[in-house]
Amino acid sequence: MAMKFQFIFGILFLFSFMSFAQIKHGLRDEQGRHIIPRGFVVNTNDHAGEVFFNSDDYARMVRMGANSQVIRLELGKLSNFPGGKLEPKYLAKLDSLVALGKNHGIKTIFKMTVYGVDKFVWEEFWQNKKNEYKTYIDAWKVIWNRYSEESSVLGYDVVNEPRKLTMDISYENLTNKYLIPLYQKIIDESQKINDDKLILFQSIFMNKGEKIDNNQYSEITAPINRKNIIFAPHIYQNNIDYIKRNMDRFDKESDILKAPILIGEWGFPTFATTDTIIEGNLGQLKYRELYIRTAEVFDKMGVGSIKAWFLGNRTMQHFLPGGPSTWSIFSDSTDAGTVERKYITDVISRPFPQAIAGDIQSFLFNHATRSLDVKINPDNNKGASKIFIGANRHYPDGFSVLLGEESVLYYNPVKNVGLEIYKLANGIDPTNFIWDSNSQKLIVLKWPKTKGVLDIKIVPGIRNFD
Repeated sequence: MAMKFQFIFGILFLFSFMSFAQIKHGLRDEQGRHIIPRGFVVNTNDHAGEVFFNSDDYARMVRMGANSQVIRLELGKLSNFPGGKLEPKYLAKLDSLVALGKNHGIKTIFKMTVYGVDKFVWEEFWQNKKNEYKTYIDAWKVIWNRYSEESSVLGYDVVNEPRKLTMDISYENLTNKYLIPLYQKIIDESQKINDDKLILFQSIFMNKGEKIDNNQYSEITAPINRKNIIFAPHIYQNNIDYIKRNMDRFDKESDILKAPILIGEWGFPTFATTDTIIEGNLGQLKYRELYIRTAEVFDKMGVGSIKAWFLGNRTMQHFLPGGPSTWSIFSDSTDAGTVERKYITDVISRPFPQAIAGDIQSFLFNHATRSLDVKINPDNNKGASKIFIGANRHYPDGFSVLLGEESVLYYNPVKNVGLEIYKLANGIDPTNFIWDSNSQKLIVLKWPKTKGVLDIKIVPGIRNFD
């Protein structure tokens, strides 16, 4: 059977009576570890044609902190919509992407886009006069059946950025009359095949120029009333003042939906000129601050996040004033790039707790001090824990691991002999702490015994213990 994940929402009331609060959003794996998904959208094509990835690309993804990927599906290669047909070679390509992820410890989520058909008309789709829902669900069934027993496939983001366009209806009515019933129908059909898989869903993408609080995604005000669901909104916010306000609204919606948040896409697109200038509205300093402030909100809320796109700069688009722009995180002119846009990738690839045996109470990476603060309520019965550190980019000067006030381990890049001991409390076995330089992760086999919350700090340097 598929690896079963549980929602923290399901145990919120239990924890409200306990001494220690935990972050609201997140997942549990089959061992009961607290998981924070983070990774990238992986495209099968771009405007120049097909995109291909190899094992090195996935190793790079891991070293950037990814434990998840969202593979963007093309409806035209999976369905009988006009211009579309099921393509066996495309399915083989999907198999290879799932396998590459699995071999590197990356879980997969599939997301359906409407690309590849002759013309997809949202207004006609909602009316369902030609049984469009069935055709759409049949395309999904190809994926559901194919990966039903694949444990590395976590779930499915079922409708990407649904639209209203010219339909004469309010966004609220479109959501309640059409979108939510469609989600319920899709979820029910998916769960007939495997009810352990997660279903991710989004809200209506508003028409160009229509926004609420500078947020182009309409609000969901009614529950879906299904299990194993995740709210996966997108946020492409370029106004720092609105980031927290937008996320607070999503948080309110997640309460209504009784579903945790996983940000399905984020990160305002960069312009061609951004790669060449430092200051100004399109400059790298502006982008770095924008991404940092967004990342801080994500971390404080405890939400996972998926960044678009894990691509090179083979194509750019002209959809924003200011010139050609892109969501790609690499700047070289290839499909799968290697030249990072470091003014954003260093923020995307910030340290965080990936999988914790126990409960994450809070975590936050301070970009100014390069310090990661994590508070957990450990439970060693749930296996090993993993903290992504990214020492190659964040700690070229080495790093220290502070466990409470009595234990300090450190990594000296000059010596490169793994973790060394500065001081250690009685009863702690240092062999439980492993630095994996390939994946840039700290692996903890067993946490020290504690009567309450354990404070963990990752700080730069090998003498910075105060």
